[in-house]
Amino acid sequence: MPVQNLLPSESYRPTPNLPNQRWQIAPLQTRKATQLAQATGLSLVLSQILINRGIETVAQAQVFLNPESQTMPAPLEEFPDLAISVQFLKDAIAQQEKIAIVGDYDADGMTSTALLLRALRQLGADVDYAIPSRMKDGYGINQRIVEECANEGVGLILTVDNGISAYDAIALAVDLGLTVIITDHHDLPEKLPPADAILNPKLIPESSPYRGVAGVGVAYILAVTLAQELGQLKGLTALLLELFTLGTIADLAPLTGINRRWLKRGLQLLPQSQLAGVQALIQLAGVSPESVAPSPESAVKPQSSLKPEDIGFKLGPRINAIGRIGDPQIVIDLLTTDEPGIALERAMQCEQVNQHRQQLCEQIEQEAIALVEEQQLDLHQQRVLVIVKSGWNHGVIGIVASRLLERYGVPVFIGTYEGETAEHIRGSARGIPEFHVFEALQFCQDLLGKFGGHKAAGGFSLPAENLAAFQASLSTFAHQCLEPEHLKPLVAIDVQADLSQITLDLYQQIDTLHPCGIGNPDPVFWTPNVKVLEQKTIGKGHLKLTLSPFNQSMTIKAIAWRWGDYYPLPSLVDIAYKLKRNVWNGNISIELELVGVRLPVSPPPPPKTAEFHHNERHYTCSLYELDNELKIQNPEGKVLAIQKGQRLGLLGKHRQEAKEVDVTQPHYFQLIKAAIHALELSE
Repeated sequence: MPVQNLLPSESYRPTPNLPNQRWQIAPLQTRKATQLAQATGLSLVLSQILINRGIETVAQAQVFLNPESQTMPAPLEEFPDLAISVQFLKDAIAQQEKIAIVGDYDADGMTSTALLLRALRQLGADVDYAIPSRMKDGYGINQRIVEECANEGVGLILTVDNGISAYDAIALAVDLGLTVIITDHHDLPEKLPPADAILNPKLIPESSPYRGVAGVGVAYILAVTLAQELGQLKGLTALLLELFTLGTIADLAPLTGINRRWLKRGLQLLPQSQLAGVQALIQLAGVSPESVAPSPESAVKPQSSLKPEDIGFKLGPRINAIGRIGDPQIVIDLLTTDEPGIALERAMQCEQVNQHRQQLCEQIEQEAIALVEEQQLDLHQQRVLVIVKSGWNHGVIGIVASRLLERYGVPVFIGTYEGETAEHIRGSARGIPEFHVFEALQFCQDLLGKFGGHKAAGGFSLPAENLAAFQASLSTFAHQCLEPEHLKPLVAIDVQADLSQITLDLYQQIDTLHPCGIGNPDPVFWTPNVKVLEQKTIGKGHLKLTLSPFNQSMTIKAIAWRWGDYYPLPSLVDIAYKLKRNVWNGNISIELELVGVRLPVSPPPPPKTAEFHHNERHYTCSLYELDNELKIQNPEGKVLAIQKGQRLGLLGKHRQEAKEVDVTQPHYFQLIKAAIHALELSE
């Protein structure tokens, strides 16, 4: 540990500007963790993390770590309308009846659309698709699309990732004589639409392993079951599984149950994707698969696999950007073409649109922050942030809502005025764990036009004249479910760790928990009393740091995304973090991704201090026992800093000018002896 970082000039900091967080540290369950570790051979740390996930028995642990070992019920047993849906599609294929897939413009909806297009075309169907315009139509199937389908001779409409709340549009389709199959995963309205068949995991028991599938999961189940019934599944499963994996992770579906089982397969398929569009997207996004090392006793070769964050932060945003501010046909072409040239062209379009999306998000975020500060909103009293401004692109405001939630810690409802007269507002919402977005919108439904969503997120529209009443109603709802202590971003922490434990071996143990994401979060560790040796801002407001345990000489690198506002951090902090693998020039190291920081709750004891005279000069000295460091200061303010057992110390007034000196030289050695004697006398 470089001693110069502990010189007096570094010990002073102004009042720190730290993230406004609440830490929730899982209680240690030492007895249970020890029993699980002994029974499974897992480490205590891994056992504690599994217990935090509700996995407490050997049987549960075996299924979690090896999902393929569990016998799953057949989808036909779980989804009441699956058999009739398959029959409708078989009849339509046999009669060459026109089928129209009505999708959605987010990653889930577009991957669902591409999945069913590929499957139905390979199974011989006469099929096309329609995706509503985000700008003109808003979310979901509508009467215009239904009328166009009827006029074009469509006999069967198949919705994906939408339709469960579109009562009027579905009723119109049925009245016009069309067969309608709804495949969706969003929360159920009070009155279901009159479709011929509805496939939605919200209609099956909560205990079902299929309960957490996203829209693309429902589409995958329907396509695979249909192909099995027709005896044409061979060669199709892998392609569909890749699309399932992309859409499930990009839609933030829970990575539990059947999702976990299928995703472990899909993430291994993607690096050698059979889809030309996915290959092109991986190439442009700079995604490199990670080699997953086998256990020491295994003879299996390492496998290359993508991580969920590769999709969530690299591939998914490039697909989502198209739905937000571009033409969804680009993504459908990307995911359905087998021509490498077309795939690369479409992937490049995704890249360009995503760069534009990033610029829009940055601009809107800064304008929103300025608006909040200008209006001096009392978020503690309102318990919800409602912010609306004209000129914002409603295709990206959902992303901005997530960033504002991270910043302010309260549910965020953000909107923009539409049309030249600005009489209408369209918006997006993001919630915190204790706040249910869809229920909040239902609470305000008399003030709204269209709305939809789930617990964590939603979309809505309303007349501009209802804005004040909408804000008041949301605040009333928020007061019913939120306490003041909820109004800080939550950092959920699994277990305490010493930084010396952060090794490649621990990382490989943690890797057995993957895929991690919603419902199975990445493990979060925390360490008290960590020294910040170096820190600097990089990129667009990120922090790069070098850290060290308070009482050890080791160092470790860390990154803190979007924490530029908190620079500089104090020199001594408690940290919460995830583990990240870094490969540079063939060398592998483990780094930290900071998710939480706070002033030490249990700071180390203060140093022992004393004053003494030596050679007719007055000195002060301090002994930092946990750090094994002695500091001696002369009347001119120069400090000699020495660590126990070290031949070299540092001498200087400031870190920048401190120089190394040999403390075994007689005049330094005698000074150190005098200081130690003074400290002994002061006890």
